[in-house]
Amino acid sequence: MRLQFQLQHYLDLRSRKRRWRKVVEEIFLANIALILIIIGIYGIAAKRNLLKIIIGMEILTIGVNLNILVMGLREKNGEIYIDPLSQSMTIISIAIGACVAAIAIAILINVYRHYKSLDTGKLRRLRW
Repeated sequence: MRLQFQLQHYLDLRSRKRRWRKVVEEIFLANIALILIIIGIYGIAAKRNLLKIIIGMEILTIGVNLNILVMGLREKNGEIYIDPLSQSMTIISIAIGACVAAIAIAILINVYRHYKSLDTGKLRRLRW
């Protein structure tokens, strides 16, 4: 009887550790996503170079995608998996982000050809 209690206690502690490890991993990944989002917002708001603004926008998108994936973490029968809906949302977001980045870089190239500068302070007048 005592051996059975000790075994049950050991298995219970083990499952608690596993659950605790999952929570710690989720918090760690959510914090990384938050840091990426803050860096992206800083890159968009504080920089004057258009290329750095585009890079900040992409870092922000990566942070949001990571946050979507963290929110989709699930556990079933002791296995951790990611919800298919959050995976599909992230894949669609990556595809849309790539299209937006390509268009932004095309606009950036045309602005540089005309103004010979990527500084937003010098681009106040938008006449061609």
